[in-house]
Amino acid sequence: MKLQIIISLILAFLLTQAPLIGKYFAMLNTMIHETGHSLVALLTGGEVRNISLFPNTSGVTMTGHSSWLSQLLTSLSGYVFASFVGYFFFYLIIKGHYRWMVYILMALLLINVLFWVRNIYGIFWLVTFGAGFIWLLRTGHQTVIQYVLVFIACLVMVEAVSSAFEIMLLSLFSPSQAGDAANLARIVPFVPAPIFGFMFFGQAAYFFWLAFRRVFLI
Repeated sequence: MKLQIIISLILAFLLTQAPLIGKYFAMLNTMIHETGHSLVALLTGGEVRNISLFPNTSGVTMTGHSSWLSQLLTSLSGYVFASFVGYFFFYLIIKGHYRWMVYILMALLLINVLFWVRNIYGIFWLVTFGAGFIWLLRTGHQTVIQYVLVFIACLVMVEAVSSAFEIMLLSLFSPSQAGDAANLARIVPFVPAPIFGFMFFGQAAYFFWLAFRRVFLI
C-alpha cells in the first residue's frame, strides 16, 4: 500500500503537468474546491446561483450571502474543503472503505451536474468524468478499481497542495489576481492578500502532512 501511494503521488504530479489531459484530471480538485464554497454558502444561510468550470482548471462559484460572516466563511472554504477531502480520501483508503469513497465522488458529481454547474465545459467535464467513472465501476476488476481510487485520492491531494501554492505565489506577486485571497482581502480590508495566500498553503501542507503521517508513520 505504501509503495502504491508513493507511485500514485508521483504519477498524479506528473499527469497534472501534462498540457491537455493533465488539466482534464486536475479539474477534479477544482470541482471539489467550488463545491466547498457552495456547501458553506448554503450552511451559512446563503445561496448558490451557479458554478462555472473552465478548461484551464479555474472555477467560479456565484453565491449570495445573508451576512458578512457568511461571505467570509464561503470565501475561506474552497481550499480548506479540497485539502480536507484529499485527506479524508486517504483515511478511507487506509481503513479499506473504498465503497464510501465511491459514494462521495458520485454524490459530488451528481449534485454539481444537477444543481450548480451551468457552463458548457463544466457540464461536459462532469458528464464525461462521471461516465468514465461509472464505466470503470461496472466493468473494472476490483483490484483495478482500488488502484484507480488510490490514484484519485493522490490526485486530489497533489492538486490541493499545488493550487494552494500557486495562489500563495499570486498573492505575493499579483495580489489583485489571487482569486480567493484577493476576495478575502476585499472582505477584510485590513488583512492583505499574501496573508490569506500563506494561510491557504499552510493548511494544504498541514493536511498533506496528516495524510503522510497516517500512511507512513502509523
